[in-house]
Amino acid sequence: MRIVCAIDGSEYARWGVQALQALASREPESVVLLHVVDPSMLQASKGKNPAAVTRALAALDKAGKLLLREAERTARVALGQAGTGPRTTFQTVLAHGPFAKTIAMQAKRLKADLILMGSRGLSDIKAFLLGSTSRQVAAVAPCSLLVIKQPLTRFSHVALAVDDSKPSRAASRFLRTRILPESATVSILTSVESPVTDLAARYLSESQVASLTQPVMERATNLVNALRDDFIKDGFPAVPYVRMNHVIDTIVKHIEAEHDDLLVFGSREMSKTERLHLGSVSETLLRHAPCSVLIVRGARA
Repeated sequence: MRIVCAIDGSEYARWGVQALQALASREPESVVLLHVVDPSMLQASKGKNPAAVTRALAALDKAGKLLLREAERTARVALGQAGTGPRTTFQTVLAHGPFAKTIAMQAKRLKADLILMGSRGLSDIKAFLLGSTSRQVAAVAPCSLLVIKQPLTRFSHVALAVDDSKPSRAASRFLRTRILPESATVSILTSVESPVTDLAARYLSESQVASLTQPVMERATNLVNALRDDFIKDGFPAVPYVRMNHVIDTIVKHIEAEHDDLLVFGSREMSKTERLHLGSVSETLLRHAPCSVLIVRGARA
């Protein structure tokens, strides 16, 4: 697996690099440490003192190179390859441009399978007003994205949120073949909306409500059981969960109750309009999930 790990010198970015330890058993093919300098942050001063801007950019580049060297040392330790032969190739890249767009462009250029980054978890108000970098990257990423929200060195309890879609099946494959260590336990979770509205339920008998909801629950149960069988065949313990409730609430409450350390789900490619008005289930889960999040996109079997 080819990984691009974005760093910015923050504590949260260090969490992202350290999280490579959770992937060590899979021995990534390559890890690229990426630091982005955004020159537009200095544009307001360019007309007044261009020489000062040039010096500032040079200083930012120098600091970025130092960060990249330190991040590479941390990455080698995280993968257990600090004192051994290089089973994973390491590369450092210093790039210029808008943060999210540049991260996505570099990931595409490098044909990455996964973007790895830490997140400081903006509050709802700040996230709405500013938009977090991880949210912006999620909107344009050409590959899967792993967002680390807390120090994480292994995947013990993983929640896989699914529906009956190709992205969900791709997420299941990606998790089994690229991410999970042998010791991990997986909860396969799906939540379906009731076909009976609250108003209708007031005028229908229990048997009538059951006749409408039972087929929906049966389809959902068949889905998670089939995915569970795939995990068991590959040697991973997996437990199915089926609920009829609001999707986001169900997933978040499950994670809180089970103390999962990673939430995984699939996401389809979005149009430019959808990216501009990003309000999808995946973005909502990225914002509200109380654990690290893996969004699987464009995964190969």
